[in-house]
Amino acid sequence: MKAALAHSAGLTCAAGSSSGPVPVVLGKRDRALARGPSGDTPMPTEGPLVDRHGRVHTDLRVSVTDRCNLRCVYCMPEEGMSFWPREAVLTFDEIVRVAGVARRLGISSLRLTGGEPLVRRGIVELVRRIAELGFEDLALTTNGTGLAPLAGQFARAGLRRVNISCDSLRPGRYAEIRRRGHLADVLAAMAAAEAAGLAPLKVNVVVMAGVNEDEVLDFAAFAREHRRVVRFIEYMPLDAEGHWRRDQVVASDDILARIHERWPIEPVGALASPAPASLYRFCDGGGEIGVVASVTRPFCGTCNRLRLTADGAIRNCLFSDDEVPARALLRSGGSDEDLALALRTSVWGKLPGHGINDPGFLRPVRSMSMIGG
Repeated sequence: MKAALAHSAGLTCAAGSSSGPVPVVLGKRDRALARGPSGDTPMPTEGPLVDRHGRVHTDLRVSVTDRCNLRCVYCMPEEGMSFWPREAVLTFDEIVRVAGVARRLGISSLRLTGGEPLVRRGIVELVRRIAELGFEDLALTTNGTGLAPLAGQFARAGLRRVNISCDSLRPGRYAEIRRRGHLADVLAAMAAAEAAGLAPLKVNVVVMAGVNEDEVLDFAAFAREHRRVVRFIEYMPLDAEGHWRRDQVVASDDILARIHERWPIEPVGALASPAPASLYRFCDGGGEIGVVASVTRPFCGTCNRLRLTADGAIRNCLFSDDEVPARALLRSGGSDEDLALALRTSVWGKLPGHGINDPGFLRPVRSMSMIGG
């Protein structure tokens, strides 16, 4: 079965194989989900968090702040970024309460995001409190600039692993893309995270045409050398300045083809899975890479994620402006049952897909830093 899947995707480890397009292979269930609901049934009030299309939600992304110490070109303007006042952001008690309700509803994986989560004072203590809720997987996404001195503390607090964003392996270009911070600090953070046991370490790379696409093979070599899973992410229309253009998107199929031509790769497991990244292994045993093809190959049919923004809005899709307010419930005496209903309502209202390739697609009002990665 796996061999057939790899062959249909155009990437195999057979001698003489060539690079080519890498379509997602969907099963019958996933194709049905992508088409949408067959009828209108009442929202369930018990059991797992399921939407109208049968997708069971087990993954929660929690943004702890909209603030960041960097100003990446694909996310924020260099100057003049406005942030929420402190009182608008959820407190740790409020975050832990929502996380606890979500855990009881079947959420098994929680990821802390931002902005940059490490700029939130006391973030290690928040990790400790969330870890006590018993999530099967507790992770954090960071730009890495402040991680090295905290890696050991995070591991002792119960964090399982980290994703570190790094868009260039060249110090000068890193500075141009990030506008602040230093590549050396990020590389040191990767080593510190691994030394602390925060593994497997994943490295997130947003690939942009004419900016860093010439480093695809450099990052693939980096993955092979360090046995870190480098995930190539398509540039998405979530920048605060609204400068995104489709011609800046480097398709994941092209990225995979370039790597496959240099080092043959094949899919790892089923390409149609709830995880945002499709994983590929080097045929010679040199590790793994991944691609997140949100623009050119949307994986909405198997999406199992919802988000809690730093100001307390529950969102069921990164590209949707539909939100269910949780902060108002938290601060007006709402019960845990009210919070559970808010989570269910958000999930139940989820559309079959984000429609990014439809003619009528509208960019989200919030930028990535205001939603949470």
